[in-house]
Amino acid sequence: MLAMAPAQAQTTMPTQIADAPAPPAKTREQVKLERNEFLRSHEWDADNDTWLLKPEFEAPEGVMSREEVKRERERFMSTHRWDPDQDQWVPLGAEPRDLDRRTREEVRAETRAFMRTHEWDPDRNLWTDKRYIRTPRR
Repeated sequence: MLAMAPAQAQTTMPTQIADAPAPPAKTREQVKLERNEFLRSHEWDADNDTWLLKPEFEAPEGVMSREEVKRERERFMSTHRWDPDQDQWVPLGAEPRDLDRRTREEVRAETRAFMRTHEWDPDRNLWTDKRYIRTPRR
């Protein structure tokens, strides 16, 4: 006979520090207030499939703008490269490469090389090196 356990609607954090007190549970009213505030300050962008802050609202303190995030990404990409042997990003030893000066063929070649060595893992929600993906034996 198969024993059935009741399903849990919410899960707890798997890695909580033992000495840290658990945050107090939010009341139903607090959750509703947060939801209403979020809906008042954000709008759904169906084209990009994401929530955007409405123009009349300012971003919270310490949150970078999209432009700042893009600049930071481009700076990182110009000074690092992916090393599949180490399975990590490594800094370039020489001067940073200028991504704007690369030809479309160079971008395509790098993309093809990446797709040959990596595969999207939907369970872990990240790209994984194909060498380390184990397939079940038959």
